[in-house]
Amino acid sequence: MWNFKQFDRSCIAPILLVFGIAGAAFPVQAGNNPADPSKVVRVALQAADDGFDLVRTYNAYSNWVSEAIFERLLTYDYLARPAKLVPGTAEAMPEVSDGGKTYVFHIKKGIYFSPDPAFKGVRRELTAEDYAYTFKRFLDPKNRSPSANVLQGKIVGMDELIAKAAKTGRFDYDAPIAGLLTPDRYTLQIKLNAPDYNFLYVMGFNGFGAQAREAVDAYGDRTPAHPVGTGPYMLQEYVPRSKIVLVANPEYRGYTWDFKSSGSAWDDQLVRDMKGKKMPQVGRVEINIIEEEQSRWLAFQDKQIDFDYLPQAAAPTVLDGKKLKQSFVDQGITLDTVTEPGVVYIFMNFRDPLIGGSSLEKNALRRAIAMVYNIKDEISQARLGLAVKAEMAIPEGVIGHDPNYRNSISYDPVLANKLLDRFGYKRGADGYRTLPDGKPLTLKITTEPNATNTVFSEIWKRGLDKVGIRVDFPVSNFADNLRAANECKLMMWNGSWNADYPEGENFMQLLYGPNVGQGNNGCYSSPAYDALYVKARATPPGPERNQLYIDMSRQMEADTAWVLTTSRLRNWMIRPWIKGFKRHPILQADWQYLDVEKH
Repeated sequence: MWNFKQFDRSCIAPILLVFGIAGAAFPVQAGNNPADPSKVVRVALQAADDGFDLVRTYNAYSNWVSEAIFERLLTYDYLARPAKLVPGTAEAMPEVSDGGKTYVFHIKKGIYFSPDPAFKGVRRELTAEDYAYTFKRFLDPKNRSPSANVLQGKIVGMDELIAKAAKTGRFDYDAPIAGLLTPDRYTLQIKLNAPDYNFLYVMGFNGFGAQAREAVDAYGDRTPAHPVGTGPYMLQEYVPRSKIVLVANPEYRGYTWDFKSSGSAWDDQLVRDMKGKKMPQVGRVEINIIEEEQSRWLAFQDKQIDFDYLPQAAAPTVLDGKKLKQSFVDQGITLDTVTEPGVVYIFMNFRDPLIGGSSLEKNALRRAIAMVYNIKDEISQARLGLAVKAEMAIPEGVIGHDPNYRNSISYDPVLANKLLDRFGYKRGADGYRTLPDGKPLTLKITTEPNATNTVFSEIWKRGLDKVGIRVDFPVSNFADNLRAANECKLMMWNGSWNADYPEGENFMQLLYGPNVGQGNNGCYSSPAYDALYVKARATPPGPERNQLYIDMSRQMEADTAWVLTTSRLRNWMIRPWIKGFKRHPILQADWQYLDVEKH
């Protein structure tokens, strides 16, 4: 996850949303949430969110918070590895028929949205229609959802409604749709145009947490700052780009912690600490936006943050090989080390007039650029060893990853120089190259203002100097950069993607031509790649599908769409008063699974 369409920030007041106070004006019967208001978890995000309406925006930081507010039909078992889908608000896994084209979900009764003025003092129960409405919002052309591709073309009768809305400017949310039926209050029936072998994963996609139509109607363009869900938490305070405070949703029904150990010592300890507790225990989550790693590290050391991943720069002073140094062990700090199910890459905009296009000379330029980026330097200097080289776009731990695959683009400045010479990128008297037509050649690699990105820029500058290519590094904040990337306005940018679900399609869709503006931020377009992608989606899981993923990876490399760099290692450091912590490969908002001991 990470790409998203930006909304108009003028719709958000600087400090808003004391939902507990607003809701208190209405008589609402409390639910069963056992959370203790005195138990507080304090965490930090490394970049700002962009609001909490995942129809309009999708990035790791908005997702992290939204996951605690909204609930999907399906979710994941907290401890199971590999990641395992389990019922969320659904009573059980769906009934599947018609050769995998019809899914029937039965919604649990007695689930309620958090109290909100939009409901005019009435307890609002979750129904099947709320999911149908949410799916329609993603596909409403007016919303220009960056995640619409997850559902586009799949539901019987939906394409006709979308086409009509595109023509009239109005999406008819009340129009009957053959493939999206709610035969009763708690039953949702979805009929697909064709079998989709990843559809259960789609139903576990975090963006598909149920929204209430009344709330969206009440807040309109302010919906991103007014999330109203059925999850364990609700938004109490929101200072954009600074602070987020969540409090326990009094209507949340709660559950009993009863996850099964995978057999590891870590899991066994979690079970001893947590088994049988009424959840959630944490009553308040305080989230601060701290973009600079050193500042986050200082906050953790000062006990202002309860758990965080170890900043790369601090690793030498904290780790003795792969273990914590004794001084940190003596503080009761524990370490959870995981390889993220994700990849880091630099895209090269296929629509950019300077480096884009499919001609041989443009591809030669992109290939030469890719060949001067030293991934070993990134791992040692920017990541300080906390990363491994990524060979293919599907990372380890995700279905479709081939451990024997090796990327065909390697670090080779000598060959890059020969390639540029061969295709007419001549050096001037100052040693820098021009385009074949003699016009200036200057790359623009967009970045953010933090220490790690400064190291990335230095690595790029060293490599590009070896082949005589000028480079500028425009600096802006993450959210604005992502908006520009979504609109194909950035020439090059460092991106990353972590799994929304553990199947290769979730990564390969980032390069699918029709997904430009919906994940494909490099605006890559290749008929050959697209044909392979379409074929892969229609192929059952197994060796044939995995081979198609390999073929797609080779096509992407042949076109030099990305400079694929690393998969990151995350060393999560946890203070001793936090109980129940285990980093999940898909779930992010883990607060509902934790407890806080008094300290």
